[in-house]
Amino acid sequence: MYAADEVAQSPDQELEHVKWLAATIAQREGHHRSAGSGRQRAAIFGANDGLVSNLSLVMGVAGAQPEPHIILLAGIAGLLAGAFSMAAGEYISMQVQREMYERELSIESAELEEHPEEEEEELTLIYRAKGLSTEDAAKIAKQLMVNKDVALDTLAREELGLNPNELGSPWGAAISSFLTFTVGAFVPVLPYLFLQGLPALAASAFLSAAALVGVGAFTALLSSRSPLMGATRMLLIGSAAASVTFGVGRLFGVLMPG
Repeated sequence: MYAADEVAQSPDQELEHVKWLAATIAQREGHHRSAGSGRQRAAIFGANDGLVSNLSLVMGVAGAQPEPHIILLAGIAGLLAGAFSMAAGEYISMQVQREMYERELSIESAELEEHPEEEEEELTLIYRAKGLSTEDAAKIAKQLMVNKDVALDTLAREELGLNPNELGSPWGAAISSFLTFTVGAFVPVLPYLFLQGLPALAASAFLSAAALVGVGAFTALLSSRSPLMGATRMLLIGSAAASVTFGVGRLFGVLMPG
């Protein structure tokens, strides 16, 4: 795949070429973990959860036909409770994940210091498994071991499947999830700031359906899937959840009249 004579002549150039080669192979294998991936994931889940959960809450309370201000109060309470809960959960999740990755990197770094021969052999096996000849794989591994930081970076990508420089930000994930949950959860509440009764309920359902379609299409585009399929799936899930809670609310409203 990569011939030995393709490596640059000087030691510094050779090391740079090997670093590039290692990064290229890792990228082809899809092991990079983007720093933005945690924030993006949190943002997507935040918008989805905010929209579906608060739509379900608003519809459930509306089904019981209480006073209009009760529906608004429930929607705002659900928005705040869900946003803070989502942010806290994302922060803890990302922080624990980061600590686990840092521990793995610490162990790998200690192994490099204590057993460099074994780590060099691991690198050789990794590149042999990728199709390089024994000679080329051994040469790359030996050159990587010249710089322990480069060796650690490569082992982290190839053996652990992570990028040491991009472990994700717990605060970034928390803030993203808080903001997007708030935006999503505000959609079904918005009409109740200006309308009451059936008009407010209809407007809330319409705006929420439009938002579900938009979020579903957007998330499908991110994963290179059909926007129509993503929009339809999201609309069906959100509509089903809202219908169930509305029915439950209506049932309780009948059984427990105020």
